[in-house]
Amino acid sequence: MLTIAFTGGGTGGHIYPGLAVLSYIKKLLPACRLFWIGSDSGMDRTIVEGAGVEFFGIPSGKLRRYFSVQNFSDTFKVGAGFFNARKILKREKPKLLFSKGGFVSVPPCAAAASLKIPVFSHESDFSPGLATRINARFSERIFIPYKESMAHYQGRSGEKAFVSGNPIRPEFAHADPKKGFSFLGLKEDEKILLVLGGSQGSRELNNLVSQSLPELSRYYTVVHQYGEANTADTASAGAQGKAYLPFAYLGEELPHIIAASELVLCRSGAGTIWECKNLNKAMVLVPLRGSGTRGDQVENARLFEKRGAAICFIPDSDVHSQGGVDTEKFTQLIALLAEDPQRRKAMEEAKIMEGDAAQFIAEEIVRRINYSGLVQ
Repeated sequence: MLTIAFTGGGTGGHIYPGLAVLSYIKKLLPACRLFWIGSDSGMDRTIVEGAGVEFFGIPSGKLRRYFSVQNFSDTFKVGAGFFNARKILKREKPKLLFSKGGFVSVPPCAAAASLKIPVFSHESDFSPGLATRINARFSERIFIPYKESMAHYQGRSGEKAFVSGNPIRPEFAHADPKKGFSFLGLKEDEKILLVLGGSQGSRELNNLVSQSLPELSRYYTVVHQYGEANTADTASAGAQGKAYLPFAYLGEELPHIIAASELVLCRSGAGTIWECKNLNKAMVLVPLRGSGTRGDQVENARLFEKRGAAICFIPDSDVHSQGGVDTEKFTQLIALLAEDPQRRKAMEEAKIMEGDAAQFIAEEIVRRINYSGLVQ
């Protein structure tokens, strides 16, 4: 039986786009067997098996560019991951491995290369992360999100790089604003500001909303995904009335709520901003930044801003600041957008990428397999 393997994980951003590609493979090759190699701890198994996909777990160690005591133990995890992945690939005999990235993807990509199994990779962010830089050595083809990203792929990596855009979860194609309003218990003429801090929440966004809510409520009903770990941060704000609807987490209803929203305030992780753009939403982006990040969200936000699809807002003061200038600038920005439908329309209509990235990548995978004479 023709078999294709997938790998990637650690966050939903490394899994959901891969599942989007996988869903297109199912349509193109209905008889093909598909399975996923991910971390044997964390959310990988839950998400993948929840999508009805066969899953194999391997040990996963984080690759760091800085000194940490954990580097020693994680080195052994990476090694164990390689041998486990190689055993799985040798036994299951896939004809190609598609990698969506994340640290867990490095051992399977290296193992596939050692078995002469073709590897295709995808990078969601403007510039490649460390895992993608390593996987590039093993990959025949590297799919990247923007034409401007090509500057980060030089030499042999540049020869392998193809601009594809970012795959979007299939359920976003069926997003229905009426379902979003119904879930929220709101009338369909209600104006919604949706705040997305990710599944873990964002203290910076939570603080902005908490400090600005009276002003925001003049224009919008604020729907706020604040993260399960941050319940205490939003409890007091939740008492301020119907203009504020807090949720620890939004799951399958999220596409419908995004579709119902007039404006989205969020971080600038690649998955979130592409999903919002796919639904033609104006966005205010507050990128994650600082010593704990390589700056990829700032790059993503700046590119969307340059293309006219979003506004990048970076507060001047500390995350824990309780006052003044940042809140004032923020509320002025939201008020400006709320009162300027033409500007929102221009942001909604701004182009990032034409075509369906998941379909494009899936067709390239099938073309590669056909070229090998594996599918008649």
